[in-house]
Amino acid sequence: MTDLEAALRRAVRGEVGFDVTSRALTTMDASNYRRVPLGVVAPRDADDVAAVLEVCREHGVPVVVRGGGTSIAGQATGTGVVLDFTRHMNRLVGLDPEARTAVVQPGLVLDRLQDAAAPHGLRFGPDPSTHSRCTLGGMIGNNSCGSHSVAWGTTADSVRELSVLTARGRRLRLGREWAGAPEGLRDLVDGDLARLRTGFPDLPRRISGYALDALLPERGADVARSFCGSEGTLGVLTEAVVRLVESPRARALAVLGYADEAGAAQAAAGLLPLGPLTVEGMAVDLVPVSAAALLPRGGAWLFVETGGASAAEARARAEAVVRAADVVDALVVTDPAGQRALWRIREDASGTATRMPDGAEAWPGWEDCAVPPARLGAYLRDFRGLLSAHGLRGTPYGHFGDGCIHVRIDFDLLTDAGVARFRRFSEELADLVVAHGGSLSGEHGDGQARAELLPRMYGAETVALFERAKAVWDPDDLLNPGMLVRPAPLDANLRFSVLPRQPVDVEFGYPSDGGDFSAAVRRCVGVAKCRTTSVPGAGVMCPSFRATGEEEHSTRGRARLLHEMLAGELVTDGWRSTEVRDALDLCLSCKGCRSDCPVGVDMATYKAEFLHHHYAGRRRPAAHYAMGWLPVWLRWAARLRAAPVVNALASAGPLAAVAKRLGGIAGEREVPRLARETFSRWWRGRGGRPSEGGDLVVLWPDTFTEHLSPSVGRAAVRVLEAAGLRVALPPTLRGRAVIGDGTSRSALALPTARRGRVCCGLTYVSTGQLDRARAVMRRTLDLMAPVLETSAPVVVLEPSCAAALRTDLPELLHDDPRAARLASRVLTFAEALERHAPDWTPPAVNLPAVGQTHCHQHAVLGDTADRRLRASAGLTGELSGGCCGLAGNFGFESGHYEVSAACAEDQLLPAVREAPEGAVVLADGFSCRTQLEQLAGVRGRHLAEVLAQGLE
Repeated sequence: MTDLEAALRRAVRGEVGFDVTSRALTTMDASNYRRVPLGVVAPRDADDVAAVLEVCREHGVPVVVRGGGTSIAGQATGTGVVLDFTRHMNRLVGLDPEARTAVVQPGLVLDRLQDAAAPHGLRFGPDPSTHSRCTLGGMIGNNSCGSHSVAWGTTADSVRELSVLTARGRRLRLGREWAGAPEGLRDLVDGDLARLRTGFPDLPRRISGYALDALLPERGADVARSFCGSEGTLGVLTEAVVRLVESPRARALAVLGYADEAGAAQAAAGLLPLGPLTVEGMAVDLVPVSAAALLPRGGAWLFVETGGASAAEARARAEAVVRAADVVDALVVTDPAGQRALWRIREDASGTATRMPDGAEAWPGWEDCAVPPARLGAYLRDFRGLLSAHGLRGTPYGHFGDGCIHVRIDFDLLTDAGVARFRRFSEELADLVVAHGGSLSGEHGDGQARAELLPRMYGAETVALFERAKAVWDPDDLLNPGMLVRPAPLDANLRFSVLPRQPVDVEFGYPSDGGDFSAAVRRCVGVAKCRTTSVPGAGVMCPSFRATGEEEHSTRGRARLLHEMLAGELVTDGWRSTEVRDALDLCLSCKGCRSDCPVGVDMATYKAEFLHHHYAGRRRPAAHYAMGWLPVWLRWAARLRAAPVVNALASAGPLAAVAKRLGGIAGEREVPRLARETFSRWWRGRGGRPSEGGDLVVLWPDTFTEHLSPSVGRAAVRVLEAAGLRVALPPTLRGRAVIGDGTSRSALALPTARRGRVCCGLTYVSTGQLDRARAVMRRTLDLMAPVLETSAPVVVLEPSCAAALRTDLPELLHDDPRAARLASRVLTFAEALERHAPDWTPPAVNLPAVGQTHCHQHAVLGDTADRRLRASAGLTGELSGGCCGLAGNFGFESGHYEVSAACAEDQLLPAVREAPEGAVVLADGFSCRTQLEQLAGVRGRHLAEVLAQGLE
């Protein structure tokens, strides 16, 4: 233990982490930069903060404050001690509806403040797109803004008082009329009044530099306001009194379509006199194909929100905006759900912008310059010209009403030549912004990305004044050195420089990343949507973070550790790393990040990849053998007709306990009972041949349906046949040309015929046994050869197996064209009915339904067809999001029970408890049904079972 670590452990009551994991998790924020800290401290209160500052001052070690770690300019990274306020100093201390103020700690997430203020008709005005995970301390440090700044201004406009600790331990209460000013600050201002009155651009979004002009006497000498945007370089915030605003009772959203972004930009300023709440802009490049249908015609759009005392008033104002705008097309939405769906398109742009339409990577660095709103159109034209001159691409979007533009640019930050071009472009763009009367930063701060260029905006003398102000507050340069004043070069400390230049040898194909695992890991840019504590709608990501609240159990945290594993500086054991293994241990492989992460990080695949390499040539955990090889054990039990014996042993307490311990199964779990008759045996008993009638569909006998829930398979056959479809099962003999009949003895005479069962390989993939998974998948493709020669779809009842066939199969067997063909044939139960029996009317069940959309269905398959089928059957109500927490082998593994149960308590179990009387509990996944039965004593049913019962 180092002297510094020992001193901190003696001095503070909060957690002190100098281990590899703690440091690796904080090497980066959401910027292009990376710095390795010495350690991380999670202080419990202001006294802990003071103790950390004292110890670090004695040791000459810098201190960096960090909130949600979503800063985009590099200011939340550092080489000293990182203060993490999100763990303990995250409370809403008080809320006064009469005074419209709130007292908050720096680690409080913005959405938690909004939730508390909403019942009083109030809200905090600024709302960045990261509102579900950014903290009030970070917002104050960056002077954050968000989409409603045209109505409610920046964070500085919402700050009343700030409690601050200086680097030398002084406790100050900052406010107006020089309240809390450190000694020497007033003299500094009085000595340079003329410069402060003339040297700062008059912009709604001028965030760059220190806000020293807020200290002018005519502006109230507001020390608290001047502190906003100082990026943790002047003092450490421990508490804040913030102003709340009245939230409109009703809102409407006018989406205005324009031919291109220039047209949208030119129109934005003209809408401001109408008093909108937002004027946000984005172009078609950033709109996912799946979301395009929600928008009116056009190549670019303005999102203009209006408020009112009633829905009619809000709508009338929105319609007035449409009338005043010269648009290609327009849409006015008053339905809250519809508005949320549209706003998600805009909020996810910070992530989707990190990939160009052709899949090329794009990066921040120049994503929030601001110019006077009236000059935005002209600036964008010049900006596009500069991009073209440098051979770069980027799609602007952002706060058009405030003249603030976000853009990710396809910089090459991996080669020396690319980095040199990054520097040249940055210097020229800074000059362009200044020429238009703008600010280098309009929201995210200067950090390392832009501070070097501040002399181009302010001139050398004003920057020297900034340095003098920093010395007044922090004479020892202890707080976040290298930011704002005396900055590090903008092209130093780039986080990509430590990654391997040659492709890493991996098993999966990573088709969206050119087969490059490093590029796949680089996908995580740190926007931290995975750190949200509540999931809107049907969202899934990230259940383990919501259960634990720990960064290492978030998608971003795991991606950071994988990044450091590839870098080899902190995590030095490569694929054998215990730090990476432990972080991935609580990943449920729910695949939620594959769809919910704006940049499509696929941690389930990365986990399988890592486990494959980590255990290569070594003995695996017992659970990998017990549950990874589950299809084998269940097939043997079926061949031996041993289900009654196995069920009896599983019910015998002492024997079951020993078996679970040997198999790595959690002692709290009950072992599911095996079916006495497998689904395939039942199928053979009814003849084993397709019925006569309509389209042929091949019903996939997955392991769970086959051995554990054959009632689901029987129900599906009944419904599919009632819909007029011919149902067959996959062949069980290789070398045969007959589909759906594995009983003919004459086939055994074929020299190439070999008996087998199809399997998606899911259990092997989820435990990282990829060699075995590949062998199982190839055997399956051999068996499915006759099916692939037809046009018959493959209907898969278990969502996790369908997802494995759609994604894992072609990505793991990327060298076998049959894999892609089979993946393209896979349909869910609802999709099969919709596509192949479009005229069939399901039975009228007419009951409320509750439950949870399967996480793999949400992430990979989609549930649009399921929603329509439920509606046609009269099943009303929305299914919850999240993950059930069992997630295949995860919830059964020893040590996972508490997290598994916590995931179920997040959304699934409360939804079931609150269900109306007589409601149907839907759960298409075997894991979901098992979790419901074991934790709530509730029997969930597959949609096929509900419809089959309706047929009766």
